[in-house]
Amino acid sequence: MVSKSMEQLVKGNSVIRALFEEGKEMAAKVGAENVYDFSLGNPSVPAPKAVRTSMKRILDEDNSLYVHGYMSNEGYEEVREAVAASLNKRFGTSFAMSGILMTVGAAGGLNVVLRTLLDPGDEVICFAPFFGEYRNYVSNYQGSLVVIPPDTDTFQLNLSMLDEHINERTKAIIINNPNNPTGVIYSGETLDKLEAVLKAAEARIGHSIYVISDEPYRELVYDGAVVPFMTKHIRNTIICYSFSKSLSLPGERIGYLAVPEEVDDYAGLVQGMAIANRVLGFVNAPSLQQLMIKDCLEEQTDVGAYDKNRKFLYTSLKDMGFECVKPEGAFYLFVKSPVEDEKIFVAEAKKHHLLLVPASSFGCPGYVRIAYCVSYDMIERSMPAFKALAETYFG
Repeated sequence: MVSKSMEQLVKGNSVIRALFEEGKEMAAKVGAENVYDFSLGNPSVPAPKAVRTSMKRILDEDNSLYVHGYMSNEGYEEVREAVAASLNKRFGTSFAMSGILMTVGAAGGLNVVLRTLLDPGDEVICFAPFFGEYRNYVSNYQGSLVVIPPDTDTFQLNLSMLDEHINERTKAIIINNPNNPTGVIYSGETLDKLEAVLKAAEARIGHSIYVISDEPYRELVYDGAVVPFMTKHIRNTIICYSFSKSLSLPGERIGYLAVPEEVDDYAGLVQGMAIANRVLGFVNAPSLQQLMIKDCLEEQTDVGAYDKNRKFLYTSLKDMGFECVKPEGAFYLFVKSPVEDEKIFVAEAKKHHLLLVPASSFGCPGYVRIAYCVSYDMIERSMPAFKALAETYFG
């Protein structure tokens, strides 16, 4: 029989994934060209050509035992060296190869960190709105996710409520910057204030609090915006990165963890994460993808295509009367529901074959998320549907 805990997970299956599947069913009935699926953050921009060139070169070389064999749990040493060197060059940091662990995407990386840090009953804090899977990742290790309500004026971190949520069980805070679902970038000033709160709290509770910086959208920024590098602001930081968005490779499941040597219990952390990578069943990150990443660390996806989508969709929906958060990064538009219960708004949108994600799943009811990492053509074709939806509420 399926375990009771799994039964609960099945009941609470991802709203986003459910909408994605619903979209496929809807397309079969009315035609794919008549369905406007803004549910899933699945990049529409192709991976850079260098990715294919690298993988082909690696596979064509007569070195199959090395390419397809086991390596250290942390990953190939030359790949980890290259990742550390790239970070140090770009951000003026001093990561060592020993602090880099190649992971099965950001989800794998987050689970490795949480497995390393958490004992049953420990707490992890996050700020709404947040990526809903965080709750499942924390519960995997019998921890509890503590959610701080959103600051809906700025959508910066709601630090005024942080200290009261920190206690002896608090082990970590997860920060997603740029943020999914709002597209907001947390400023350096905000992060400095966060560090001040954490220092005081650590002194009060008597142990370290780690900030897990989830950064799959770090390269997707607009209008000259800059994402502050977390280790410049928060000492006890663990960087969790994925190439899913920056290189349009969500199905390849490749990323890394980066731990600066100045964090508390550096040796314990990196040793624990290497073991967690094995005992969780990953063993190591995919070998071919690791070697490809070594060649492609300086590559980027075409952010201009997402920017074009962002500007057109934001301007169009604002002109129709919708209230939106202007995204600075990532590829999501956060829209305030015209009615208090955004699920009613989402249901109304489906009548026009528009698939929008209710933000209750992100801990922020009253809003919806629109993923604009789709074709520009689809956004253009969706405009009559959005106009019809707007007329329902704004006349």
